[in-house]
Amino acid sequence: DVFEVSERVSADGSVEKALDEDGVRAAATLFRERGMEAVAICFLHSFANGENERRAREIVLEEHPDAMVSISSEVLPVFREFERSMATILNVYVMPLVATYVAKLDAELKKAGIRAPLLLMKSSGGVTGASTIKREPIQTALSGPAAGIVGAIYEAGRAGHSNVITVDIGGTSADICLIRDGRPELTTKSQIGEWPIQLPMVDIHTIGAGGGSIARVNDSGALTVGPESAGALPGPVSYGRGGTEPTVTDAHLVLGHLPERLLAGEMEIDLPAAKTAIEDKVARPLGLSVHEAARGILQVVNNNMLGAIRIVSVERGLDPREFALLPFGGAGPIHGSDLARLLGIRSVVIPPSPGVLSAIGLTVSSLRNEFSRTSLQSAEAFDAEQVSRDFSQLESEAIAWLDEEEVPHDGRTVEWEAAMRYKHQGFELNVPWTERSATEDGLKRAIENFHRLHAQLYSFSQEDTPVEIVTLRVTAKGDLPAPKSVPLIGGRPASECVIATQQMFVDGAMKDCPVYDRAALAAGATVEGPAILQQLDTTIVLESGDTATVHQYGSLIVSIGISGN
Repeated sequence: DVFEVSERVSADGSVEKALDEDGVRAAATLFRERGMEAVAICFLHSFANGENERRAREIVLEEHPDAMVSISSEVLPVFREFERSMATILNVYVMPLVATYVAKLDAELKKAGIRAPLLLMKSSGGVTGASTIKREPIQTALSGPAAGIVGAIYEAGRAGHSNVITVDIGGTSADICLIRDGRPELTTKSQIGEWPIQLPMVDIHTIGAGGGSIARVNDSGALTVGPESAGALPGPVSYGRGGTEPTVTDAHLVLGHLPERLLAGEMEIDLPAAKTAIEDKVARPLGLSVHEAARGILQVVNNNMLGAIRIVSVERGLDPREFALLPFGGAGPIHGSDLARLLGIRSVVIPPSPGVLSAIGLTVSSLRNEFSRTSLQSAEAFDAEQVSRDFSQLESEAIAWLDEEEVPHDGRTVEWEAAMRYKHQGFELNVPWTERSATEDGLKRAIENFHRLHAQLYSFSQEDTPVEIVTLRVTAKGDLPAPKSVPLIGGRPASECVIATQQMFVDGAMKDCPVYDRAALAAGATVEGPAILQQLDTTIVLESGDTATVHQYGSLIVSIGISGN
């Protein structure tokens, strides 16, 4: 339900019309009588002055003390009313559930004698305290994939790579992210379902391509894979849980990439059923053998992922061949070699525990929070005093948050940035304000950064066109104790880690290939493809010409050969 009240704040923050407090009180009484537990408050131009929203919240809580209230001037204090309203509505929509859950979790941890503070991952790739998340649960919207990116940066760095393209493949989707100089790109142009979210988030491109993606021959006689998925239930045909449509996992099984028992032998899978499904639904309609059809399924899904990887690289002026590939998730490493070949990438980094990399990311993340404010002005009429006030206010909020999180002064980092655009453009680019001073020199450097980024992304810049500052942002970071990196100890040479021989589709035919126990490999051990490496949380396929070497910290560094499927 939507209720209107009379008030007006102008775009410059001045109050033109006082808040109708009686109207707010009447609405709050109605909320209480109807049993409404969540209230979102969003007034025009409140990003410039949130006084009326704060007062409205006070009144609502006076009349309805049990309500959870979210105001737009705190959730997303930037212009564009629709996006600000949606962020506030979504925030308060999940607030009762998330706040209750977090409070209960925190209490149970304390009851169990755990003294460490409860920290939760944010969509921007850092963790924050429980109190922040209870106020702004929308900050966790895409936090799971973001944690995976943090873990990927950590493992890539330990393996000596700062520029990587990550591919997180699970059962239903593939999440793709590009990391440069050890940092992911952030975006404020994300969506949750149909709704835009302008909050800072790790820039992850997601497509419907995973182990459960369904393969079909459409009415035009073309093979398609995804975005529909069999999910976990019924799942792939080979799981024996009632699935009837062939999936990517079934194709891997038919090609010999997977053992007939998964999860260290605890889960038996049905190879004949997978073959029958691919034969009936794909091979026969296309006039192919069952192995050719299975290989075709993988080629289609890999090319779908290739297109998504090009969006985060080639379409942004970046050559994927200058990056390493880091596949993770339960289904990531099994696609690593094929994807690298399609991209022309010669090095693949497979972390020690790809299936739980998001959990690892949580343990190595730093504290992080962002504070933003719209400060719309032309660089030609740069108001240094106003920008200085805005940045100072944001930095004060950032420092207050660092104080709340009890971050030591020597473990704090504060960064400035600005969202800028050319005059008459309808979108902005986020650029660092490296000088951290609202001076002409600081502005000049920010504009130079903007022109450079625009040229990289769109192949041109317009240095004779006026530049506008739209939003200022301050990011606060706090160091946390990091797990100690311990080199691999023990293990055996590759020749002593072969646990089986398995038929695998290689260079157009089924051939015997060795199967290795990855966990038993010593640092420095080398495995030549074609081969399969098994571990509890994933399976790795090496094609002909591939060479995998175990890094001292456990990652598998795969050198991609020219030959292969």
